[in-house]
Amino acid sequence: MLGVFAIRCLAVLALIAATGVEAQQAHPMIENLSSLAGALDTTGFRGTVVVYDLRRNRYEAVHPEFAAAPRIPASTFKIANSLVALDAGVVQDEHTVIPWDSVVRERKELNRDLDLVTAFRLSAVPHFQQIARRIGADRMSRYLRLLRYGNENTAGGIDQFWLTGELRISPLEQIAFLRRLYRDSLPVSRRAMAEVRDMMEMERTPSLIVRSKTGWAQLSNHHEVGWWVGWVERGPDTFIFASMIEADSPGSSFGRARTAVAREVLRQLGIL
Repeated sequence: MLGVFAIRCLAVLALIAATGVEAQQAHPMIENLSSLAGALDTTGFRGTVVVYDLRRNRYEAVHPEFAAAPRIPASTFKIANSLVALDAGVVQDEHTVIPWDSVVRERKELNRDLDLVTAFRLSAVPHFQQIARRIGADRMSRYLRLLRYGNENTAGGIDQFWLTGELRISPLEQIAFLRRLYRDSLPVSRRAMAEVRDMMEMERTPSLIVRSKTGWAQLSNHHEVGWWVGWVERGPDTFIFASMIEADSPGSSFGRARTAVAREVLRQLGIL
């Protein structure tokens, strides 16, 4: 007898075959924001900022040549990791406590038990590695296929594949994934999606809400990849964005640039 997860997989595959499930163009038309390229170029880093206007179905990008370039997702994968954990029942809700592993780390705020929402907002890698181990390699692999997340490759270890392993996702794929999360159309429970959207809220003003997640991979060849992905809700409009920068041995300014570049582009577009 098929389990709930297997039935869901078959149903989703059938729907994909029949309708495409909000199929995205592999390479949509992207307006080149060449006049805003200085926001990135002045940092000395390579990369892109892609912005998708949901209501107008319009893509714009600084350096669109990088929009389809697959890169390791680093901690932006915590969005998917949280969805899987909640949907599979590995954690009950955003208030479930993930215990500290008693390893003392440089970031002192991580040296304690953290609930899921706090671990997400602090980007607590050890706590999410523990969650991934609870999920397990086979179940994680099945979920990534179900979610159609990037190249769906979990090689490199269950607690490393998104940090130093083989998982890759492009800025355009990040936007496609976030679009489905925003629209409540991922093949996981609505409760899981709602809780993750709540966890992603990083900024709220009277005029807008920013839901997002950063990521930073420091690979063994001194190559570093930085991300900031999410969306801005502003009145009737929603703007989904994916910013990716990269460099070899970039120095201390790299961390701040992950968000600063995208914020400047969004500001100049009148979104922030």
